[in-house]
Amino acid sequence: MNGCGTWAGLYSPRKTEKSSSVVAFLYPNQNEPLIAPATPVLRLPLRVGLAFAPGADEARAGEFTEAQKTALLKRVAAEFKSRPFIQSIEVLPSSYLRPGGGFENLGQVRALLGIDVMVLLSYDQVQFTDENRLSLAYWTIVGAYFFKGNKNDTHTLMEAVVYDIPSRKLLFRAPGASQIAAGSTMVEIRQQLRVDGVKGFEQATDDLTRNLKEELTAFSERVKSAPGEVQIEHKPGYAGAGVMPLWFAGALALLGLARRMRRQD
Repeated sequence: MNGCGTWAGLYSPRKTEKSSSVVAFLYPNQNEPLIAPATPVLRLPLRVGLAFAPGADEARAGEFTEAQKTALLKRVAAEFKSRPFIQSIEVLPSSYLRPGGGFENLGQVRALLGIDVMVLLSYDQVQFTDENRLSLAYWTIVGAYFFKGNKNDTHTLMEAVVYDIPSRKLLFRAPGASQIAAGSTMVEIRQQLRVDGVKGFEQATDDLTRNLKEELTAFSERVKSAPGEVQIEHKPGYAGAGVMPLWFAGALALLGLARRMRRQD
């Protein structure tokens, strides 16, 4: 009887959660009134920063490693790199941001790296483990083995928010989601949860990048149709999306002139 009680207590239904919040990072003191954002002035081409918002307790999210975060960030970065109005995108490690750092922290990153726009990713992953009604305990010399296993539900939500740092204006956002239900024997439960956790983040990132592509396109169209929402300026040498830079056009003109002179000779 005591042995049964020990197993029941150890493997009773439980919920684990890993999360980070953009709201908690940008607005740590909710007693202060929110500052109304100014009209953003985007100077193209843009230098973009990309990072996960820090969690309140990073130790609890220990199984979501820095290497895994960097791999997911690089996948998101690919959606920005393909856009002609993006000059560069910097994938930032978690150490650049501190919990509750807010826009002051983003300002420090901007001064350090010279970025114009910040993309912050947040996540919330909940794993719920409950005994399957059909599970069967088979006792052996080395302990209990459960056939038909446990039901392990892994719910993962991700969100990318894009902020203009100087104006503190939210430009647009894109969500991503995943839900995984899997069965496992009792002795495999911890490994299964780890596998499902990784898979959940990957699937949510797939969903997020699809939505991000649509939101990037929608934002570009919105700027064209409502120019008062965002002011667009061009950095020296940049002629705009779909148009060759001025320095490149000048180089082509000089090359053409040199060819004509050779023909005349």
